[in-house]
Amino acid sequence: MKKTIALLLITTYAFSTDLVLGVVPQQSPLKLSKKWLQITSYLKDTTGINVVFKTEKSIPSFEAKLYKGEYDLAYMNPYHFIQANKNQNYQASIRAKKNIKGILLSKEKSVDFSIENLKGKTFLFPAPNAFAATLLTKYELKEKFNFDIDENAKVLYVNSHDSVYKGISREIGYLGGGIVRTYNNFKSKNDKSKTNIVYETSTYPSHPIAFHPRVKKEDIKKIQKAFLNMPKKLKSILSIKEFRKTNTSEYDVIKNLGIN
Repeated sequence: MKKTIALLLITTYAFSTDLVLGVVPQQSPLKLSKKWLQITSYLKDTTGINVVFKTEKSIPSFEAKLYKGEYDLAYMNPYHFIQANKNQNYQASIRAKKNIKGILLSKEKSVDFSIENLKGKTFLFPAPNAFAATLLTKYELKEKFNFDIDENAKVLYVNSHDSVYKGISREIGYLGGGIVRTYNNFKSKNDKSKTNIVYETSTYPSHPIAFHPRVKKEDIKKIQKAFLNMPKKLKSILSIKEFRKTNTSEYDVIKNLGIN
């Protein structure tokens, strides 16, 4: 069955001039479309390739389609990449020069991370497999503070980073996981003013743009070059200062963490 699906996807690509770009829904599809449609328009003008923006209503929906190989190229978190490489042999090509780190937010200005204080509290996360916002923060609290969130606290998954930030402001949760970039982009001033970053994780290679093996090498080179030469104004839309080349082996450090 898997071979049949793979053959169908490859055949579809061979007779199509479009490349589908899947984008992990860290924000609402509407917010993402306003940003990424400008990027795909630039890619078409620069490379002559019609790159079609696609996202999903939730991160788990995005994961399901990614792991089936439904996107020709995709912008995904590092954990997604490890799984997409394992399942479909996606290869990392480009990423933001700046590394990624997870953050924990609270209405409190500082938090006691002792087991006694955290036990039974409610934690908000965007999705189970959000790398820095969920997996990395859970991993570090267990490693550094001996606190297993899944065993000793209540966990709510709220679909997006923005929903985490709103939830903390409105006291739906005590602590919430996110990343610096999406927090900086969070536009609700009333909610944002009521939240504080109380913990930051170590840094790791940021979200890659990775290509399915069915994509032609010449198309990959064109798109990679377009990202590397992207005008500053467009990069600022994505809150990225600079893109750089990457490769699959750079993400071995994520694999070696053994988090899931």
